[in-house]
Amino acid sequence: MHKLERLLRPKSIAVFGGAQAAAVVAQSIKMGFAGEIWPVHPTKDEVAGRKAYRSVADLPGAPDAAFVGVNRHLTIEVVKALAERGAGGAVCFAAGFLETEAYDDDGERLQAELVAAAGSMPIIGPNCYGLINYADGALLWPDQHGGIRLAEGGKGVAIITQSSNIAINMTMQKRGLPIAFLMTAGNQAQTGLSEMALGLIEDERVTSLGLHIEAFDSVAGFERLAARARELKKPIIAMKVGRSEQARQATVSHTASLAGSDAASGAFLRRLGIARVDSIPAFIEALKLLHITGPLPGYRLSSMSCSGGEASVMADSAEGRWVNFPDLTDTHRAHVKSTLGPLVAVANPLDYHTFIWNNEPAMTATFTAMVSGGFDLNMLVLDFPRPDRCSVTDWWATLRAFESALKTNKAHGAIVSSLPENLPEEYTAELMARGMVPLFGISEAMDAAGAAAFIGWAWAEPQAQPIDTSAAGAPGGDHITPDEAEAKSRLIEAGLPVPKGERAANAVEAVISSMALGFPVALKALGVTHKSEVGAVRLNLKDAESVSTAAHDLLPLGTGLYVERMVRDGVAELIVGFTRDPMFGAVMTLGTGGVLVELLRDSVTLMLPATRDDIEAALRGLKLYPLLEGYRGRPKADVAAAIDAISGIAGFVQKNAGEIEELDINPLIVCSEGKGAWIADALLVLGDKKNV
Repeated sequence: MHKLERLLRPKSIAVFGGAQAAAVVAQSIKMGFAGEIWPVHPTKDEVAGRKAYRSVADLPGAPDAAFVGVNRHLTIEVVKALAERGAGGAVCFAAGFLETEAYDDDGERLQAELVAAAGSMPIIGPNCYGLINYADGALLWPDQHGGIRLAEGGKGVAIITQSSNIAINMTMQKRGLPIAFLMTAGNQAQTGLSEMALGLIEDERVTSLGLHIEAFDSVAGFERLAARARELKKPIIAMKVGRSEQARQATVSHTASLAGSDAASGAFLRRLGIARVDSIPAFIEALKLLHITGPLPGYRLSSMSCSGGEASVMADSAEGRWVNFPDLTDTHRAHVKSTLGPLVAVANPLDYHTFIWNNEPAMTATFTAMVSGGFDLNMLVLDFPRPDRCSVTDWWATLRAFESALKTNKAHGAIVSSLPENLPEEYTAELMARGMVPLFGISEAMDAAGAAAFIGWAWAEPQAQPIDTSAAGAPGGDHITPDEAEAKSRLIEAGLPVPKGERAANAVEAVISSMALGFPVALKALGVTHKSEVGAVRLNLKDAESVSTAAHDLLPLGTGLYVERMVRDGVAELIVGFTRDPMFGAVMTLGTGGVLVELLRDSVTLMLPATRDDIEAALRGLKLYPLLEGYRGRPKADVAAAIDAISGIAGFVQKNAGEIEELDINPLIVCSEGKGAWIADALLVLGDKKNV
């Protein structure tokens, strides 16, 4: 039994406090909770019609769950008494704990005391509203909400948010999403969001899970959650906030400007097979789709509407997304064409025109033919008329035709309204009962389809290894930035592909070194972080005179010179960078490199360890990738060598994880096939940890 079992699915509830506590009692009674409700109040004999008790000691038994709605100091006393009585868990409503640390010196101390008072008894919060169990009618919730109890034997989604107000807003949705459980996490003083989620997905009445995340409580906890969700076939959607957060401070590399904590969070969720959405409407629609269909097996969509305008909007909505509307095969097109008149141009998305509107047999034939194409999700664009001014009678013929087409082909289908308000809530339950997912808004529908398809793809892949968090934690205090010569020396020792190079103290040494290395060469000023920005690098120097001239120009800019053999036959430049994330450890960024790296922002972030397949998939996702494949007759790049180099660099970072704060390889020059990939520039930032 999960440790939150009694709290999440209680048979008895104790309630402490004033107005909020009375609301909890009233809400549970209103929802039809069949268990015991025991209010506790120092002076009142009853609360909301239920007998009140004076203290925890006076209760008839140890409650399965408790709502503690008293001030922060008294909360600690009540939690201690509940723990000693053997209660199943408590929601701590009071604020004034760690969240006030910026202006209240007592907050951190009181939160530690609260956790100590709870001992092994689970607590949720503090600083949170708590829990609504719509499956059993048990509410540990001090405010209004807009949900309804699940029917006997019914199923719904579970939602956890780190904002009580967002939680309330989600219960007020009129989009037909059936909710089985809703929780708020608050400060997560003892029980983290991932542990709450693990408790919820074990319930057989929960079909899928939605998480609103401000911060991850535990890397290992989320890895356990994702693994268990996959085992139970219960998909997870996440809305991770903080996308606009500035990149971490005290960084000097190009990588740091691309990475940031949000990029790492996105990479972590992708690795776990948790789909990320960016808005509350998309969050609701994705959960609804997953509730009915589960993950989609692929990204191929079909769309039907009786308007060319709607068909065009649907087509445009797929632009830039993984989900798409594939062209029909000749055979499939002919099949669909045979059900329509000669004036209809058959395509996907399909505008079937109004010729067959309200002709149920004709619509059934067309819809069945279109859906027979084996699409992963079939969409019918259908906005309902206002019921207060118009009739919806004709619309049900269209719905019956679509339902028949889906059943005949054993296919997934969704009704998509172009305007959210044009799909009345009162129709949603019947649509879902008929196997048609009501999706509100075209953009949100595409977000939902993309999320469901991503999870289907992720679950079809082998489960990723746990990430390496050995470098997690706060960055080191004093940073040391070795010059390029020393950084490359370390990379050479690790067996990585670095062009031959030598230090030079003056122009004479630079000329001698260049002659030994062989022309052409590159000459750089050492001790300069971003060389190209200050003119501290000269490339393709072909003779001693040009080296000497360049050396005299560069010497005043840095602490010495570095001469390096030029890399020839370059096809493309990549950036391969690593930063230390406080939560995830070393995080890798791959992207289009060179001097325009921040401008182009063509990059992807990966967790470590990363397999060769992970790296190859990341490269294929870059806009640059066609260049590596030989774009428009250009030479093909040595992609295998690039993957070898990137994998080797990642291994070097993992081996030295305790010391490296940042590593910026920019560029990694990828040459034509058979000629390798070479580390042309390296910026290494070390922390004050000396455990290499």
